[in-house]
Order: sequence, then structure tokens, then C-alpha cells
Amino acid sequence: MGDEGKGKIVDYLSKDYDIIARFGGGDNAGHTLFKNGKKIVLHNIPSGILNKDVLNVIGNGCVINPISFKAEVEMLMENGVDVSNIVISDRAHIITPFHIKWDAYNESKLGNNKIGSTLKGIGPCYTDKTSRKGLRVRDIQEPDFSSWGVRMMQQTKLPFNPPNLTEFYKACEFMRKFRIEETHILINKALDKGQRVLAEGAQAFGLDVDFGTYPYVTSSVTSTGGVCQGLGVSPKLIGNIYGVVKAYYTRVGNGPFITELFDDVGDEICEVGKEFGSTTGRKRRCGWLNLDELKEAIMVTGTSDIILTKVDVLEGFDEVKVLSDGELISFPGWNTTSHKDVELDHFLETIKNILGIPFKLISHGPERDDIYWGVTIK
Repeated sequence: MGDEGKGKIVDYLSKDYDIIARFGGGDNAGHTLFKNGKKIVLHNIPSGILNKDVLNVIGNGCVINPISFKAEVEMLMENGVDVSNIVISDRAHIITPFHIKWDAYNESKLGNNKIGSTLKGIGPCYTDKTSRKGLRVRDIQEPDFSSWGVRMMQQTKLPFNPPNLTEFYKACEFMRKFRIEETHILINKALDKGQRVLAEGAQAFGLDVDFGTYPYVTSSVTSTGGVCQGLGVSPKLIGNIYGVVKAYYTRVGNGPFITELFDDVGDEICEVGKEFGSTTGRKRRCGWLNLDELKEAIMVTGTSDIILTKVDVLEGFDEVKVLSDGELISFPGWNTTSHKDVELDHFLETIKNILGIPFKLISHGPERDDIYWGVTIK
């Protein structure tokens, strides 16, 4: 249900690509990278940003909070990261302080039926987009943009006090200094030249607005279809599809979770895996890997290869389980994350055979190089 380590994997793979492009979601994402041992959490910006030779594109399917974008860029600059290789789609929609207020208001009205929103304004922003009244990045370049907030307050009846827009306007002015263009044209021209593009997802398949655990989902398409719509590329141009999967399951917020653990094992996985939301700080619910859900995700997305992460977190457990065909399968635990470990090899081989697709790589720690390449499972 998310938190699989997509950011680290994209960061690692970025050296082999010319463009890293986010195709959906907003600053509800929390992608954690490590630079020289220092933790860097990204929310708006693609995870190729640590590679200065890569163009990082925020696609038209994304929603952007200018305030958090500004804070994120300033954090990267303080860490010595070059931010000149960021390109923003002029068609991406903008999260405003009004959206954030609406998000909190809507969630408060649900009482015990709360969705578990990150309260980042994502849902209200996408609602305005589909209602054809959204604010797009290209709009902040208009000469009369400074009067936008006044028009909003005149046209909309609010059930809450209107927000102060001073910081928002300053952040929009900051964002205007970056490359803002038709990124779908940019990406397609790059592909025509033979350049390599890696599309980066922001939330898990289980949170997809159509195929996830509705209504406890995000407000965007997180599956492969979101790549075409969110970047403006043809389906025939998509090559390999890598599914990033954690060796166990976690979830932040409400919603069904049939393998959830409510015992000491679940607490230990949470503690060892440092399972606290990068965006919300909330404790993640932990449980065993659900291969039934994973097979459905592979079917819908066309996943060609699995990238398995956080196998190191389960190191030292007496027993590890996965759900398959509605039944929990038990495995003996492993004492090392070497891919030559007999118990770990058996665990990986079984998963590969059930899923029917190969592993691209295995990640066994938070650092960029904590990865086994070219893993061959019998």
C-alpha cells in the first residue's frame, strides 16, 4: 500500500536514464533518498534530482503545492544539490491554501469514516481539475495572477475563514523562475532522439482511484495507465515496467488490510523498518506480503520485473509469512541478507514462481548501494 522504497530505486536507476518524470500525485508522496549518509525526503520533485546529468520532470498529471515545492528546493540547495535540472509542466495543477482548508474540512465531516487523508489538499485539487475550474501552472505566469485570490473569495462560498495567501503568492513567484513548458512535447522529442525516460510513480497500486481499496485511496491513477495520461506519451512507447514491492506490507491511514499484524511481530517490523510516514509522520500499519493482491497489480499494470525491497528488515525473524490463494504460507527466517542465504533464496524462489515474473534486483538497506543486481533465482 505504498512506502516500498520507490524513491531509492529511482535514484539508483537514474544514472542509466536521461529523464526521470513524475506522472501523478503531489506532496502526499514521500520518497526517501540518502546522500553521503544524509537522509533527503522528496515530495514534489522526481527522485533523479541527485544525479546532475538527469532532467527531472514534474508532469502534467501531477498536482503541485508551490509552498512545499519552494521549501523542498531550498532544502536541496542547502544540501548542495543542483536544482537547475527541474522542469515543470505548464498543465500541472496547483494546490492552493483553499484546497488544504477544504481537505481538512471534508475529512472532519466524515467522523468515524475518515479516509485517512494526508490533508495536503490533493483530493480537492484533483476535484477542481475534473470540475474544470482548477488553477494550472501556466496560470501563475499571467499578468493578472495577483488578483486570483480576490476572485476566488468573491466566487466561492466558504464554510471556513479564507486563508492568508501571502506565502502562497511568494512561493508561486519562486516557482516561476524554473523551466515551465509543455513537458509532453519535451518528453516525446527526447524519446524520438533515442533518449531514455523513467516514469516515477508516487503511490502504490492499492491506492489507485480505480483499482485500489476504494474509498480509501488516493485521488489519482497510480497504475501504468497514469503514465500515458500524466506524461502525454503513447502506450506503445512504454517498455519495461518495474514493480517495486516491499518484503512485507504497510499502510498509512484507514482501509482494509487483511494481513495486518496486531502483535509483537508487527510492532517489531515497524520498529526495525522505521515505518513512519515520510509525509505525515504517522505510524504505518504492518503485515505480511499479500501475493494475491500483488498478482492482480501485475495483471493490470503489465509489470515485467519485480524489485523487492527491505528484505533486511525481516532478517532475524524466526518465521516469515506471505498470503497466497487466501492462505498464509510460512517460511523459516533468514539470518543474513546475502542472496546466497538458503532461507532467503527459498523465500525469493517461491515468490518468483507464484508471481511468474523475474526479479530485477533486491534491495537490502536504505543506502543507494544496498542492492543486489542480476539476482538469479532458480
